[in-house]
Amino acid sequence: MTNQIAIALGLILAFLLGIDALVFGWSNTLFLAKKFADLVEWIAFWR
Repeated sequence: MTNQIAIALGLILAFLLGIDALVFGWSNTLFLAKKFADLVEWIAFWR
């Protein structure tokens, strides 16, 4: 991954998080965080 690609992905991620914060009140980010926590718990079960 080049620096340009990393910077572009970082800017896109920051933009999407900003949109989620301003428009949706962090609801999408919170949903994804909860699902990620469930996934980590499920993976730990199979370890």
